[in-house]
Amino acid sequence: MNDALPIEDLSKTYLEHSMVINNFVIKIGSQIKDSLCREDRIRVFGDGVQYEWRENDDKIIVPDVSIICNLRDRKNISFTGIPRFVMEVLSNATEDYDRHEKMDIYCKVGVSEYWRKKSVEIYLFDFREDGTGYPYLYKTVTAQNKDDLQLVMFPNLKITFDELFDLGEY
Repeated sequence: MNDALPIEDLSKTYLEHSMVINNFVIKIGSQIKDSLCREDRIRVFGDGVQYEWRENDDKIIVPDVSIICNLRDRKNISFTGIPRFVMEVLSNATEDYDRHEKMDIYCKVGVSEYWRKKSVEIYLFDFREDGTGYPYLYKTVTAQNKDDLQLVMFPNLKITFDELFDLGEY
């Protein structure tokens, strides 16, 4: 028996995934293009931007969306600086990796804020007394409390729940 999804189902998932990423990058990108961080100009990137960190044994990791302040921290085509914000749009194929391994990596390297899922789960990271990091669920935003959606690390940047998940008609 073949358990694979029909190609139509995969393409629909891929389109929705891409639309959410693009909605965020376009809306937030238009607000931050001239903003400054302490280190450099702030930039928002969609998927395809690589990060490579010593804490992750220099393995490449590619978030769906990231906001980074220091564009000078690079090694070849990968950023070595730590993004202040990361978002992962979960799909059936990547949910386990995004929920566990990727979140652990983001925590270890010091990402400040992490969003994931159709209902937006906002995670922040803190440190125990022994210096090890751990993630904690700061807030879950769904259609029922959608007015609570806000970037914690960048409170001046705004995107509504409806703008983020605007998939239009296709």
